[in-house]
Amino acid sequence: MGAATAFTIRAARPEEFPAVVALTDLAFATGPYGHLPVSAERRALVDAVAERAADGAVLVAVEHEPDADLVRDLDVAGDANHGRADAAARRLREPIRGRLLGTVSLVRADSAQSRLATGEEAELRLLGVAPEARGRGIGEALALAAQEEALTWGAPAVVLDTGTLNFTSQRLYERLGYERFTSAGAAQEPETDAAASEDRIDHIDYRLPLRDRDDLVIRLVRDDELEAVAALSLRAYEYAYELSEGYRASIVGVAPRAREHQVWVAADRATGELLGSVATPRRGSTISPLAQPGELDFRLLAVDPPARGRGIGEALTRLAIELARLRGLDRVVMNSGEQMTGAHRLYGRLGFSRLSEREHDIVEGDRRIRLYAFTIDVPHATRSIAA
Repeated sequence: MGAATAFTIRAARPEEFPAVVALTDLAFATGPYGHLPVSAERRALVDAVAERAADGAVLVAVEHEPDADLVRDLDVAGDANHGRADAAARRLREPIRGRLLGTVSLVRADSAQSRLATGEEAELRLLGVAPEARGRGIGEALALAAQEEALTWGAPAVVLDTGTLNFTSQRLYERLGYERFTSAGAAQEPETDAAASEDRIDHIDYRLPLRDRDDLVIRLVRDDELEAVAALSLRAYEYAYELSEGYRASIVGVAPRAREHQVWVAADRATGELLGSVATPRRGSTISPLAQPGELDFRLLAVDPPARGRGIGEALTRLAIELARLRGLDRVVMNSGEQMTGAHRLYGRLGFSRLSEREHDIVEGDRRIRLYAFTIDVPHATRSIAA
């Protein structure tokens, strides 16, 4: 397999769960703790793929071979870690739709799979990359995809732990902005290899905050909120603009939009009141004809009129920029009608510029409206929704 082979990150499918177990076993067996016996507790954790998928998310990095059943044949080096790596490799030879190159799970605080998370935090667990696929950025891409998944939940932070001897993982998480913290029962002194055992691997605990504001929660819309978001969005646009029937129908079409794309809401953290909304595409797709490869587009940014002045539109726009960064995209683009001057001021304040070469006119009834286009480059440094 060449180093340039592309991969896609998506949710694991049920028929891939055995391969996820095998890949996780292999990643552990070829890591810094691979010489240790596997405890019953870890065996149960690794095997519970269906439970992790039901309560949270199990993501996989899949090689771009969507049309072929591939039989995996790994060349496991060394002494095969007492045969466990060989056993994991044999399990990975089962035919699957596209070769699995890596996997990661995200679980909630109330899950049996969680060790650190409290409250509404999300916990990243069991990040593993196939040995022959290491060095291609797959682990980083999986960690960023898990961070995006946590954003969809409205989680205030992602927490995780990694062994004190797992220096590769420590460098990855710290490069992504995770900070060490001391949790209840955390080890205070680093272990030595001689003292380690699978039952008492000492860990370093990490936390990555996802919220910049204590008063606001941004997450995906829930099914029972679809009508409320449609009403909120219509109020927002009717407040300042004269709407055609076609545009009105598009604004209130929240349910079909949520099925095909992502509809986000900003809610007051104290009361739960919905304050604003925006729509973005799912990973690997677009939401309008405007976007080109390497770009993320968004539509229908709306703030309920009583909530204006609270920075809701800015927070939702920054979310779109953060999603583009997490997906490794280069730019964010969007269209805006020439009459939407308030939105134009917001975009200018955030650093967007006009994309004049992609602007065009649309006709609504007897009116001709210029459809402006805006763009901003996506920063690829350590995450910061507020930066």
